[in-house]
Order: sequence, then C-alpha cells, then structure tokens
Amino acid sequence: MGKIFDIILLILILVSVVVVMLESVARIGIKYYTLFHVMEWIITILFTIEYIARIITVKKPTKYIFSFYGVIDLLATIPLYLSLIFAGTNYLVTVRALRLLRVFRILKITRFVGEGNKLRRALLESRVKIFLFIFTVMILAVIFGTLMYLIEGEESGFNSIPVSVYWCIVTLTTVGFGDIAPVTAVGQFLATIIMILGYGIIAVPTGIVGARYFRANLEDNTHLNSQVCRNCGFDRHQDNAKYCQNCGESLDLEKIPESR
Repeated sequence: MGKIFDIILLILILVSVVVVMLESVARIGIKYYTLFHVMEWIITILFTIEYIARIITVKKPTKYIFSFYGVIDLLATIPLYLSLIFAGTNYLVTVRALRLLRVFRILKITRFVGEGNKLRRALLESRVKIFLFIFTVMILAVIFGTLMYLIEGEESGFNSIPVSVYWCIVTLTTVGFGDIAPVTAVGQFLATIIMILGYGIIAVPTGIVGARYFRANLEDNTHLNSQVCRNCGFDRHQDNAKYCQNCGESLDLEKIPESR
C-alpha cells in the first residue's frame, strides 16, 4: 500500500509540474485558466494533508521536518499559498519536481546510491585541482581576450576587454554563439589556437575526477562496508558483513541465498 501511495504521489507531482508549465504558455494558460487553477489547489491541498500526515505518523517529527525530503516536501507545498500574498510565486510550484527523487526508494534502486557517493567523494577530493584548473583557464581567457581586443579592435565588435574575454570563454568552451567573430587573419589564427585549446581544456577536469573515482573504486573494493543495501539503502555496514545490519537483506549482489 505504501508503494502504491508513493506511485500515486509521483503521478500527482508530474501532473502538477506539467500544469504549471502549460499555464506559463499564454494562449493555453488563458484558455484553461480555471481548470489549471482548480487542479493546482486540489493537488496542493493533497500535498498539505500528506505533509501533515507524515509529521503526525513518523517517530521523530523534527528529524523528518529538517531532513532533505522534509524540506523538499515543505517547499513543494507552500508556493501556491504564498501566491495569495505575493503574485507570481505560484510558478515556484515546479520545485515539486525535486520530490521525484523519491523514485529511488520506490523502485528499489538505492544500490546505486553507493556509486553516487563515490562520485560525490571524487568531486570533493578533486575540488582543489579543479579550482586551480578553472583559475588557470580564467587567466588564459583574460590574456587571449586582451590580445584579441588589441588585434581586432572595436571595428570587429570587440568593443572592450571584458567583451573580448567573454568571446574567448565562449570559444574555449566550444559554444560558439557567433555574435562576435574575428575578421583579420591574425585574429582568426589566434581564434583557431583557442578553439583547439578548448578541446584539451574540456578533457582535463574529466580526467581529474575520473582518476579520483577510479581510485575510490579500488579502495572500496577492499572493504564490504562500502556496499549499499539494495533494499533499504543502509550503507554503514561492518567489515566482512554479508547481510544488511538494518533489514537483513543479502549484500552479495551476485548470489542471494534462498533462506536466512
């Protein structure tokens, strides 16, 4: 019953987000204004009842209220009430899309949380290298942008050094809006160098994080306590644990015993 309730909840969330998105389209919003408005209030009231019911039924209400999902549930409930005081805040209802994260629990794919934790840890441990890399890229952008300003000048649209730096960043990231482009031979040659450099720059942060992620996998493979239970998501097991300390589920993803 709990799973069915959560699936219905996800459907309501999707309907609510779609309604708000359609309401922002002028011709659709005007035509179906009353219908959308009624649907938003019905769903908001249901979410309010559900939020209050969770607070009443959980063992530790304060723990739920200040938890990640508790905060998201609250933020998903209040926008329409705020619209009674502040106009336009009803569009913040799209924050309800964050509640779709509950699908991890509903579909029992919490075993992937362990991989997510490894990626998060790899990003945190690589933050210094990534910061230094970004700082170096910004210095290069300033240098190349200044050179392009001196080479091209205002006649080609490079009106100032900040504008030239903006062009350099757009070129380095291979976005290429095309709103500004060099016209001189020297400027085009420099732009070519920046473009080629951009491909290498894109690969660097990927390599930094990838190497750290690979190292995290090697470290975790030596301990079973890094495993995440696919049934309840518990990830703080003792070394050599074969069953989840929280629910008793087997931690061996390759072989699940018929009886415990």
